[in-house]
Amino acid sequence: MYFAALLARTEDGWEASDTELDDVETLSDLTDLAREVSDEDTVLVLIEQEDAWFGVVRVDGEEDPRIYVSDAAAAARSSYGEILLTDELLGRDPGDDDADLDSLDLDGTEDGEPGDSDDDEEEDQGSVSGDAVSHSPVGDRYILADLGVSEKELLALDEGDALSTIAEALGAAEVLETVR
Repeated sequence: MYFAALLARTEDGWEASDTELDDVETLSDLTDLAREVSDEDTVLVLIEQEDAWFGVVRVDGEEDPRIYVSDAAAAARSSYGEILLTDELLGRDPGDDDADLDSLDLDGTEDGEPGDSDDDEEEDQGSVSGDAVSHSPVGDRYILADLGVSEKELLALDEGDALSTIAEALGAAEVLETVR
């Protein structure tokens, strides 16, 4: 089960809204969604998959989004998690997941043999796999430091109640609970 909410910091405090991520396919789409809420103030996109992982995307005006994911391998098995797990976040050069020469079909035929098992391997290489990604946190560990959640506190959060703990530290627990 997934939960996603937007927290926007305004002059009057935090405002929360739940959000559907059905139309979000890329990090750019997610960033645009956050900017629709507020194009000047800080907006946090909070995403969690119950007891498996959570992610925070921070959008400050027109700056590039900052991302933190609590468990990269668990998130990699999730369609919403894959949106957050960019090559940069995982420490890979863009295009590293392209087929290398060892996996190309160099048997002299144009398309290879019908039903060739190499095709399946090539398709698998194009996606983020939970096996290729560690179960460690990835991203900006200081994403919430200026808002009252230190790196140490962020890393110590339990996936089951992380978003509530973050909202409480921000002074936004009540507004988050209204959209839960």
